Amino acid sequence: MSFSQACQGVIDRFLEMLWLEQGLSENTRMSYRSDLVRLAEWLARSEKTLIEASREDLFSFLAASMQKGAKSASSARMLSTLRKFYRYLLREGVIREDPTLRIEHPKVGRLLPGAISEAEVDRLLAEPDISLPIEARDKVMLEVLYASGLRVSELIGLQLYQVNLRQGVLRVVGKGDKERLTPLGEQAIEQLEAYIKGVRPELTGGREDGVLFPSLRGGGMTRQTFWYRIKLYASRSGIAKNITPHTLRHAFATHLLNHGADLRVVQLLLGHSDLSTTQIYTHVAKARLQQLHSKHHPRS
Repeated sequence: MSFSQACQGVIDRFLEMLWLEQGLSENTRMSYRSDLVRLAEWLARSEKTLIEASREDLFSFLAASMQKGAKSASSARMLSTLRKFYRYLLREGVIREDPTLRIEHPKVGRLLPGAISEAEVDRLLAEPDISLPIEARDKVMLEVLYASGLRVSELIGLQLYQVNLRQGVLRVVGKGDKERLTPLGEQAIEQLEAYIKGVRPELTGGREDGVLFPSLRGGGMTRQTFWYRIKLYASRSGIAKNITPHTLRHAFATHLLNHGADLRVVQLLLGHSDLSTTQIYTHVAKARLQQLHSKHHPRS
């Protein structure tokens, strides 16, 4: 379905306003027109118009553009166009709420996280040598990270009192000092219990400050140190992709959705205050499902 004459008309009036009020060049106005036409055509597939677009629609459109290879700079320019356009509609009384609110420029470049397969996660988690206390600690950290989807700052900041092995949950303090309970899988629980009883006392050497995953000096670990440890195991396991602590958080969310988890459940587990922040993972998961369909379906 192509976009309507009404959409074309509102784009024309917006561009005329830009010429009258801001004196923008023809090339700039043509660039704005191209961006808005692309959005209008994308919305038309869902039988929506530019005026009816929600914040979730715009976020999904930007994510889909990134999926097709759009660069961060292009996405930032597109978002700038959309902000000007919807603020114009708001000012003119055409819409009551600006759908570009709370869609931030810095997040555009991170819309689609790098993918890592379940098989690659298995290889990464199997790499640490658990006969060495420091690598046994790292093994448990990787397991907990993938089992819970924690941010790296949340992981390295964990204290013993935040662990409830009987219930199999972590009490996590996230952004804005918001607390959430994060469940762990059986494998992570078993390894964490063995670590707390055996490996951790070796690392602390009797020096006790409550840090769940201490460094060799007995205190807390830095994000840079954990980043280096993950790089080490990725290199040893032969994974050529750029693996960071955040990669496992992305993998946690994507793999849950691939296996049928509800988006709002994933939102709660990740500690996202806004569902639109979580929605990016639906595009990653759908891309994977499309690949599987194309490969295995008899009519593909």
